[in-house]
Amino acid sequence: MKAKHVILYFLVSIIISSCIRDEALNAEADILSCTLPKAVMTTSPIINNNSVTLFVGPETDVSTLAPEFTLTPGATISPLSGTVHDFSLPQKYTVTAADGVWKKTYTVSVIDTELATNYNFEDTLGGKKYYIFVERQGDKVIMEWTSGNAGYAMTGVPKTANDYPTFQIADGKEGKCLSLVTRSTGFFGQLMGMPIAAGNLFIGSFDVNNAMSYPLQATKFGLPFRYVPTYLAGYYKYKAGDKFTEEGKPVDGKRDICDIYAIMYETSESVPTLDGSNAFTSPNLVSIARIDNAKETDEWTYFKLPFITRPGKFIDKEKLRDGKYNVAIVFTSSLEGAYFNGAIGSTLLIDEVELVYHTEN
Repeated sequence: MKAKHVILYFLVSIIISSCIRDEALNAEADILSCTLPKAVMTTSPIINNNSVTLFVGPETDVSTLAPEFTLTPGATISPLSGTVHDFSLPQKYTVTAADGVWKKTYTVSVIDTELATNYNFEDTLGGKKYYIFVERQGDKVIMEWTSGNAGYAMTGVPKTANDYPTFQIADGKEGKCLSLVTRSTGFFGQLMGMPIAAGNLFIGSFDVNNAMSYPLQATKFGLPFRYVPTYLAGYYKYKAGDKFTEEGKPVDGKRDICDIYAIMYETSESVPTLDGSNAFTSPNLVSIARIDNAKETDEWTYFKLPFITRPGKFIDKEKLRDGKYNVAIVFTSSLEGAYFNGAIGSTLLIDEVELVYHTEN
């Protein structure tokens, strides 16, 4: 019997065997969605691999909340969905898959404070394989920055936290600072047509499940903000990598450059967030603050970017008060990094950033 016939016979045997066996119980243990029946959430929950973050208004009593969860089919959760808990501090939930074997622990947090507006990048979550930057109010985490590090982990390239595109270093303008580096994604990235990964950090969430299929849509920008932003200010250093590439191929004479920007936009049921595909084009966009004179510099360089209101747009005071506007801040080491164009080694350092705002329209 020829080799190819043996292989074919083997594959057919597997398919037939699979068809006559009882279907295996589901081994997934995921939280798919979450609601707060007796509280008003100001935006959609952020659900990551092992955490859920819920956003409510500052007037909400977080001591008696009873979140309800939708799970993967057949899975169970402990404590039970709909159980009342005090969310003054994060609570732990354990999801057990239908097969009774696989389990996953989620940390569920409720944020009832306003969005942080001063960022020095000194704080990160401990015990993680890569850096996760956070902002605290006292001992409570009130904002968690997002990056593409979770997607980069899938490439198998990084060995330590400092091998990821987004990490922390000691020599900031004041204390520690944010470091963003454009990295090679190795063999796996080349295979997927994603040869580089730009270092990035942004306010929002990252859908790691769609990072490979829909990378632009995977970056979901913004969290609720009840004030009118006027400027984004801070300090940066930048050094471009040696060789700019597009689709993995060198481009002679082209130099990489960083990007720093912030956006404010109106949310709705149909547009809960903007993402990498529509952050600058959506009709929901209200204003943009974006650097237009970025340069390579070895010195800490000050930037102050005004929010420019889009033609015909204005802020509705009632919607502002109800948390119907989101703000996102985005930093990246390669301007075209979302399209996997840039130079490996391009490095952007960021420190002492402030979102300047006022309370009147």
